[in-house]
Amino acid sequence: MTKFYTPLLAAALLVTSPIGVQAEDWTPPGPITMYVGFAAGGGADTQARLIAQGIEETYGWTIIPQQLPGNSGLTLAAELAKAPADGTAFGMVVSETLTYSAQAAGDPALQLDKFTSLATTAEFQMGLVAMAGGTFDSWDKVTEAAAAGTPIRFATASDRQADMAWHLGQKAGIEFNIVEVRGGAGVMDGLRGGDVDIGWVAGAQSKSVQQGEMTNIARGIAAPLADSPDAPAITELGSDFYLDGYFMFIAPGGLDPAAREALGAAIRAVAEDAASEANALLIKGFGGPSVRIGADLDSYMAEADADAAELIKAVGE
Repeated sequence: MTKFYTPLLAAALLVTSPIGVQAEDWTPPGPITMYVGFAAGGGADTQARLIAQGIEETYGWTIIPQQLPGNSGLTLAAELAKAPADGTAFGMVVSETLTYSAQAAGDPALQLDKFTSLATTAEFQMGLVAMAGGTFDSWDKVTEAAAAGTPIRFATASDRQADMAWHLGQKAGIEFNIVEVRGGAGVMDGLRGGDVDIGWVAGAQSKSVQQGEMTNIARGIAAPLADSPDAPAITELGSDFYLDGYFMFIAPGGLDPAAREALGAAIRAVAEDAASEANALLIKGFGGPSVRIGADLDSYMAEADADAAELIKAVGE
């Protein structure tokens, strides 16, 4: 039976007391270092910084951003693993960092159970993107070019994206030339420069799609894309898996439950505050905020970890 890579559909865990009160029950013992596992200036980096800014303004905590991209978020995870588990260090990665990437790396110190999941901020708006009006601006054009023997350069920004590109190619009978770049911005730069032909982007393409510069020729998630509701799902193109997930904040393992609750509540408060700059960005570029915390988030991550093992097995066969 085909196993689709899908997240839990349960709603985020309801909280019974006001978010602000929960956050005020705990105070960080000092300035907080916020590691950002994405290239400076991109959508995910901006998202993380605006959430940090909102937390500072709302709660008076000091948050110091520090760029730490690379290795599908595992560079950040390795650094965070050495930080104190007292709430003074957390970082933004994607959910696949602690599931697919950690399993693929095989380092026992970087596995999901060695970290504390704080909160998600937004679901991937994962599209298979090409330049609008170009040679590869539809899946039909991609398959026709492949049948004619035209090499197709497929940009990916993580190990999971690369394996999913390979898997899709195997299922569709296309041998893609997979090109690894840094982040969604790198994929888009490659498309604009003509260095690649198609590529995965998880939300940063929104403005370019809205302006008609780029197009989502397919979607990597189960739900229709906000900007391209008619784009076919990659499972319709032959893939056995989706390429979904979340942008999220994580902390060192063993974090005090009070600190975890307060940090998660603070992130949620800012992300869902209609008056915040972070909320405006999430709506504009990421399909809106999608916050999961606590037991609900733990349940999602456990399912994603199990599904990651299935995908790793599939591409290894």
